[in-house]
Amino acid sequence: MKIIGCDFHPSWQQVAVFDAETGEIAELKLMNGDGEAERFYRGLEAPALIGMEACGNSQWLIELLERLGHLVWVGDAAQIRASYVRRQKTDRRDAGHILRLLMEDRFPRLWTPTAEQRDLRQLLIHRHKLVEIRTRVKNGLQHLALNRGVQKQSRLWSVRGRACLEKLPLEGWTARRREDLLQLLAELDRQIGELDKAVGDAAEQHAQARLLMTQPGVGPITSLAFVLTIGDVNRFKHSGQVASYLGLIPREHSSGGKQRLGSISKQGNRFLRQLLVEAAQTVNRLDEGFRRQYQARCHHKPKGVAKVAAARRLTVRLYWMLRQNVGYPEIVHIESSSRVPLTGRCQVATLNERSRIQQ
Repeated sequence: MKIIGCDFHPSWQQVAVFDAETGEIAELKLMNGDGEAERFYRGLEAPALIGMEACGNSQWLIELLERLGHLVWVGDAAQIRASYVRRQKTDRRDAGHILRLLMEDRFPRLWTPTAEQRDLRQLLIHRHKLVEIRTRVKNGLQHLALNRGVQKQSRLWSVRGRACLEKLPLEGWTARRREDLLQLLAELDRQIGELDKAVGDAAEQHAQARLLMTQPGVGPITSLAFVLTIGDVNRFKHSGQVASYLGLIPREHSSGGKQRLGSISKQGNRFLRQLLVEAAQTVNRLDEGFRRQYQARCHHKPKGVAKVAAARRLTVRLYWMLRQNVGYPEIVHIESSSRVPLTGRCQVATLNERSRIQQ
């Protein structure tokens, strides 16, 4: 069996190959564009263990290696770099360091989604990007309306508002801009509507997403994004790890008995974190427990801090719903009957013990 450390780049890659039979280590530079890398991996006897850092534009290589029957491990780039103490950084050193971690069983392997999960992620990301483009188009139309003294804000997108926008006395390229932006807006609305239906159908077919949608304020987009990002919920021992995974815990620099906390770390999936903050504001309106805590926090904290805190609490709530496989009414009952709320960093064994006692 061969073990390979791969330092991947979009145009080429540096590999360090260890042959377990002979004990030899070879170093190679493989070009991706001319097929040299593909020929090299096709010539390997399967299965070979290949480790590489998590990076962009490498999905084609991962899929190729999986089709060839090789084992592909994707590692945390930050942990790989932190485990390397030398200040000299070259591609040959990086490939050799990855190989060394694999051979010493210290490689920080990451969880990777399945092909179906990756495809559903693309659906959510594509919809999100189109919504961002639509927002820019709407901002352009709002700019044209404000320059003509029309201040309707969100009412500009109603039937009357659209009619007023179309009747504005514009000339030349300004009128052309309005016409093109209105056509773009209509096309984007149509495409986003189709994607919304596709997301709704995918969420209804996913048992875990249906379970999370029992929480008031959580729709198909947030629920589906949560289960696709978290993956196997059992890989998290407690709720604090989920909050840390999504970057919803404060930065900390404590030493000498002094604790120094900052803003949230934002080390995680930015897209899901944004969805959770948006969903938390709807949950605050529909869920009485969330609303009381949010309003109490707003008395002595900025609203932005209160919104992020609500997003963290929502993250913990969704985690326990998946962990215990219970819907919204059951999880609220468990929280209300427990002395320590589930939104704290309680251990799984403690929660299971409470559940058995209540049953």
